[in-house]
Amino acid sequence: MDFGFTAEEEAFRAEVLEFLWEYRDTDGYFHRGKNTADGVRRVYRALGDRGWLSLSWPTEFGGGGRSPAYEFILWDEMAYARVARPPMGPGLVAKALMTHGTDAQRERYLADLRRGRLNFCLGYSEPDAGSDLAAVRTKARREGDHYVVDGAKCWTSNAHWSDCIWLLCRTGAPDSRSRGLSVLIVPLDSPGITVSPIPTLDGGRLNEVRFDGVRVPVADRVGAENEGWQVVASALAVERHVQFPPKRLRRDLHDLMAALDSAGVADDPVVRRSVGELAVRLAEVDALALALLGEVIRGEPAAVPAAYHKLAGTVLAQDIARAGVEFGGAEAVVAGTDTEFLWRQSILETIGGGTTEVMRGLIARQEFGLSA
Repeated sequence: MDFGFTAEEEAFRAEVLEFLWEYRDTDGYFHRGKNTADGVRRVYRALGDRGWLSLSWPTEFGGGGRSPAYEFILWDEMAYARVARPPMGPGLVAKALMTHGTDAQRERYLADLRRGRLNFCLGYSEPDAGSDLAAVRTKARREGDHYVVDGAKCWTSNAHWSDCIWLLCRTGAPDSRSRGLSVLIVPLDSPGITVSPIPTLDGGRLNEVRFDGVRVPVADRVGAENEGWQVVASALAVERHVQFPPKRLRRDLHDLMAALDSAGVADDPVVRRSVGELAVRLAEVDALALALLGEVIRGEPAAVPAAYHKLAGTVLAQDIARAGVEFGGAEAVVAGTDTEFLWRQSILETIGGGTTEVMRGLIARQEFGLSA
């Protein structure tokens, strides 16, 4: 997807490609069951040293003040190279702190986030809440100048090597839904926190994070008490354009074509038709990505374009992987091969960051005015 960008933006793409050559062996996008945390942290620090983790931050916060197009180009190329995914800290967390944080919080966290020296994971989903964040039950009870946190988060990416968790918890009444939530910054080495692995279908790891009487200073609450929903919503709104880069799919399709050629079936008419249809759908995802990027650049509401993009992209990821299994011969279903791995991994993409069902529901309500 190398169209629609300025000469300066394309020059930046060339810089990114040169940078990626040094880190081409870092498999931090999929992990593939290996311990790649050190390699990913090294990449983030190198990006921070170049100022690339804060490309679109306002200059008053030490950022580059550039268009979101630069972030898009960076993470699109990172996805094609399979090096790393966008970190939550310099993206979602930092931008929320700029809008809702105190001066003391910005002073404490932004510099290290900008430099890639501080890593965050997101404490949103729970066993009984899933994607319905308004149903969060993890409780933060106020005791003087501290909150006491009890509860659990699950399916938390990177909690086993992150420094802090961006915790959405309930500070209001149990039935307060979105009106009683707050966001806390909690160091993961705090007493009372236990991080346990949840194995994933692709051989990777998510985590359960349990809180047993964890004390968190009120000064580490971001935004007003019981107004965490606004903090979470505004933070998600500015990060949608980098969360599912379309070049990840272009790499999937290129790998599929290479595998089919190796299997000796690339010229089969049925296979050629299937690959052609997948290529057309990839062009659709490219167009949806550009439309979403345009909404973000203009500062317009992007929830529906983001849902369209994620829905089309993650379903296509599964269909590309399925084609590899269907046409790639017996070796395509042997555990550990690239084709077989991609099939298992693609299933997770329709769950993380909002399930396919949630995306369809959002489109139905906001685009077409439908209700259950």
